[in-house]
Amino acid sequence: MGSVLHRPLRAVILAAADSALVRRTVTRYGMRLGARRFVAGENAAEFLPVAREANAQGFAVAATLLGESVRERDETLAVTEEYCRLLRDFARGGIDANVAFKLTHVGLDIDPEFAFENAARIAATAHEAGNTVRIDMEQSRHVDATLSMYRRLRARFDGVGFVLQSYLYRSLADLTALLSLAPNVRVVKGAYLEPPTEAYPKKRDVDENYIRLAELALSQPGYTAIATHDPAIVERVIQFTQARGLPKRGRFEFQLLYGIATPLARSLVERGYRVRLSIPYGESWFPYLMRRLAERPANVAFFLKGALTRK
Repeated sequence: MGSVLHRPLRAVILAAADSALVRRTVTRYGMRLGARRFVAGENAAEFLPVAREANAQGFAVAATLLGESVRERDETLAVTEEYCRLLRDFARGGIDANVAFKLTHVGLDIDPEFAFENAARIAATAHEAGNTVRIDMEQSRHVDATLSMYRRLRARFDGVGFVLQSYLYRSLADLTALLSLAPNVRVVKGAYLEPPTEAYPKKRDVDENYIRLAELALSQPGYTAIATHDPAIVERVIQFTQARGLPKRGRFEFQLLYGIATPLARSLVERGYRVRLSIPYGESWFPYLMRRLAERPANVAFFLKGALTRK
């Protein structure tokens, strides 16, 4: 659900995010200024009511505990336990939600086998709860490890999904190689800064590749999550699924980030489609907020409006 738009603005915001002063100021006041539009609090107690409210409005939820690139074993074990506890909370509370996690958050940068053990524990908890999990995709250097981990987990659990980024040249070949597994795949544009040797630099090419990936996934057995805020792509997907006679629920869903493109999300629910909001929470919300602000000028305007009107 990331964007390759507005690269100059994005570079400025990401550079500002490295400033100690900016980090201290936003960390201190960010939630009050408007960060809660994008982040459902700093802990599960704050997140769960937001998830229930999303369900009440007709949305499913994908929960993400913010953080990545963890290098302490104890921290990764705590993250793993948090995801397992969330899955049990969803089952007990009848909440329509699953979880999505980054492998570097559960130990990939420490030891791939350690990360696999943690990921398998999360997947096993989801299986016991009758739920699903998804491995998020990170920078291009992690793609091989992520897809390898997905294959291993998929061999043990049906309810495991992964993510492909349409701005990467390799994604179409990666999807083709996994079609035999009837995969649960989420298609996104890509949010990390990548060199032109790895990723399409032009939005037009990213969008065209997104459509190729979506149509290939929807043409094969499995489940496809269309994660985008682009109305044109949404309509292209709807036209394709209608031409193929695919039901509005059961074979695919639309996914949008919490707090972004809310009118589009509501309109899709009203049209009968399954829509899942990706709702993050956690103490490591600052980098996430900076990424959201860097993606769209409208997000910057919203945040600044909150700052200027704060009493």
